[in-house]
Amino acid sequence: MNINPVDLKNIDSKTNNIYEAVIIVSKRARQINDEYRLEYNTAVNNLVTGPEDEFDDRVNPDLIKISVEIEARPKPHQTALNELITDGIEYRYKDEEKI
Repeated sequence: MNINPVDLKNIDSKTNNIYEAVIIVSKRARQINDEYRLEYNTAVNNLVTGPEDEFDDRVNPDLIKISVEIEARPKPHQTALNELITDGIEYRYKDEEKI
């Protein structure tokens, strides 16, 4: 596992404060994680499997291949942080009048 340092000044320049950046990145990371989960579940459901037995301990190589591909992707928080730094995330504030 690699450790990549992040320049907080670079992140702070994208938002009003660092706490706001954390919230923005965390919400985007959840969206990315949901996309990964949906894609994984769709791929697993599309696999053709044979008859299932309760005591069948065979490993499905297609399932392992799909799992490895999903795990090889960058983690959702890393992707979201890179999107924030490269201005790939659009965010807005709630209207205070409506609240």
